[in-house]
Amino acid sequence: MGMTRRGFIESFGAATALGWTASPASAAPGPWPELEGRSVEDVARDEDFWAVIQAAYPVDRALINLNNGGVSPSPRTVQEALRRDLAYSNGAPSYTMWRHLEPRKELVRQRLARLAGAPAEEIAITRNATESLDTVIFGLNLEPGDEVLTTDQDYPRMINAWRQRELRDGIVLRQISIPTPPPSREAIVSAFRAGLSERTKVVHLCHMINLTGTLLPVREIADLVRGRDVQVIVDGAHSFAHIDFAIPDLGVDYFGASLHKWLSAPIGTGLLWVRSKRIGPLWPLFAHTEASSTDIRKLEQIGTYPVPIPLAISEAIQFQEQIGTARKEARLRFLRDYWVDRLQDLEGFCLHTSRDPGLSGGIATFELVGVPVRDLGAYLLTKHQIITTGINHPQFSGLRISPHVYTSLRELDHFVAAVRTAAQDGI
Repeated sequence: MGMTRRGFIESFGAATALGWTASPASAAPGPWPELEGRSVEDVARDEDFWAVIQAAYPVDRALINLNNGGVSPSPRTVQEALRRDLAYSNGAPSYTMWRHLEPRKELVRQRLARLAGAPAEEIAITRNATESLDTVIFGLNLEPGDEVLTTDQDYPRMINAWRQRELRDGIVLRQISIPTPPPSREAIVSAFRAGLSERTKVVHLCHMINLTGTLLPVREIADLVRGRDVQVIVDGAHSFAHIDFAIPDLGVDYFGASLHKWLSAPIGTGLLWVRSKRIGPLWPLFAHTEASSTDIRKLEQIGTYPVPIPLAISEAIQFQEQIGTARKEARLRFLRDYWVDRLQDLEGFCLHTSRDPGLSGGIATFELVGVPVRDLGAYLLTKHQIITTGINHPQFSGLRISPHVYTSLRELDHFVAAVRTAAQDGI
């Protein structure tokens, strides 16, 4: 039996359920009595539960945003915390921001560490996944001829960063292809195994590929190079706060993510995890007085910045913990399956994302064969106010669909109807 909306609100207290007001220092309460004994899959289908979550996001419902993989809006309490601290810091910034607000960043680090399942002294707070990963890419000691192995589906900014190191330092970037959608986890592992050589010094890969939402078997790939002089870098921009895992369990050396995607933190927030033994040898992207320091904070030296932005991460974590990452992961997969199930019988519908839970999450990319991706995306936006993401890759093309926890089934029904109309009428 589904939870009633009254029961869920009462579990928080009527004054706080929609505002999600909570001290940043408080531990997340739960599990809710109404949810005990229920599977995450059962909760994922409970529309009364998710209606309250949806109400916590003050989004524009005149638009249907299905590009949360690009950047997500924040819940009301995150925005309120940001406005509060911005106003306070503006009173006398050199005093209020540096003396009062900046020390609070250490609590944010601790809360991020708890969410990541990692020690706080291995967590750097950055502005996005690009900054996190560029810190590693440009901070590693590599020699001419050293090889970096990645895929041809990794994020373009990261590929460009490695190409710049090719030009400057004489390293070699090797890119492998993986099948889309992959038939199995082993097929992906085999592709990486075939790409390794005696010259490989770095393996760089996405945890979840931004193009299709394909979830890579990172642990198995990391195990391939265990015992060799190879470091593993993971782009976790789409997996962190989306999939339920602990970063150290991946068995890698570095992990970078944006927090303004699936965590719904303020725009311009990110995370970099570095295994403790790797911190000292890693050069900071921005110079530090002691480049070889083993203090993770050496990687945060960006000069003056708006301190209230990272502080509001704490409210986003509070929101995440109140939902529960496992429940959120199940809900995002449910939303993905909801719209795919209603389109898969459509003539020309082609899904480029596996539906195997071990190979995907809540993101999926599809195409209507014979309908140009640009035309379909423009039609959905101009005629139906639906925001999607066009994907064009040498192997495939399509529209990436990435709902979030604030997305309603009625909005997905509208999306499905619009795609069917486009296929029926031609565009």
